[in-house]
Amino acid sequence: MISRIDHVSIAVKDIQKATEFFTKLLGAVPGESGIEEELKFFWQVFSVGDLTRLELISPTDNGSFLDNFLEGRKAGGAHHITFETPDINASRQFLEENGIPYFDFHDEEPWKELFIHPKDAFGILIQIAEFAPDFYLADSVKLPPDQRWQVEKEAEGCALTLAHPGGGKVEMKLSKSEIQALINDLQQVND
Repeated sequence: MISRIDHVSIAVKDIQKATEFFTKLLGAVPGESGIEEELKFFWQVFSVGDLTRLELISPTDNGSFLDNFLEGRKAGGAHHITFETPDINASRQFLEENGIPYFDFHDEEPWKELFIHPKDAFGILIQIAEFAPDFYLADSVKLPPDQRWQVEKEAEGCALTLAHPGGGKVEMKLSKSEIQALINDLQQVND
């Protein structure tokens, strides 16, 4: 039902201050962003490290769905955790079969989702979503769509970068002896 934790979302009052904190101090790389007019909020996804993601959400106007959440908080707080699923309808069916209530089910491309209320999930809002993992990431943190790996020569070996099925990429440094061992292993499975 669940592939992985995709991201943690933090609701903030000052989006510029939060963006500066996460990009300049922690090295987060901005990806896709957008405004949800109906719910009156802005969202921005960031990549941190090789496979970790963070989302900042902030009200765009009075009457935002975030108003109650942010009321009484100094700057913001953890709003929800998003779990990726390969099949939102199977996840929905599983929740129904197990008597777990959910709300705001949306089954439309490119982002299909549902939510489990904090009262039913030990105090945290849970979002379960089906999507293409790379669709909101910056180009700098992923390989081109047709490329599953990349090799760059280095003085003592190489850097091997692989496209991760959960989105993004992961890099490994290989020594010359590790390169030879990998070549041998690949030849054995190819024979």
